[in-house]
Amino acid sequence: MENLPEKTKSQKRTIRIILIIIVSISLLFVLFFMAVIKLTTPKVMTINLPETSKKLNNEPLDKTNTESITILLGENNKIIYYVGALGSPIISPKKTNYGENGIRKELILQNKSILENSSKNPKSKKLIAIIKPSSKSTYKNLVDILDEMAIANIDTYAIVNDTPEETKLLAAN
Repeated sequence: MENLPEKTKSQKRTIRIILIIIVSISLLFVLFFMAVIKLTTPKVMTINLPETSKKLNNEPLDKTNTESITILLGENNKIIYYVGALGSPIISPKKTNYGENGIRKELILQNKSILENSSKNPKSKKLIAIIKPSSKSTYKNLVDILDEMAIANIDTYAIVNDTPEETKLLAAN
């Protein structure tokens, strides 16, 4: 009879050790699945969509203003940009490249110019970028120019098809 309390103590210790092991393993499983879920979430880029209010839809887009820059994406990482309309541009079409001293520098300068004018002219809003990838440009070019938009803090842009005149301009350069 004296041995019975000792057996219950050893049984209690064994049960306690088993419970500690089970809890530890379950915590490891929870941590493992949390890490797997975190690592498998897709990395996506947010795209700002235009407003669909009636007021915005009734206003025509003034392509001759200095608030819009058109960026043409061509083959072999070619970029041509101009400000205003192609027929009478404010800044004539220029060839540039991706990166800090390329299109990013021009976007930052144009955006800074718009912000300086907005303090003088209350009607001035912000820079609008019109991105026109050609049929020969790659998907990587489009992602790269969207990255440049994010770096230059330009949140108003549109991705549209290029016109035949712009296709000729890309082919000529």
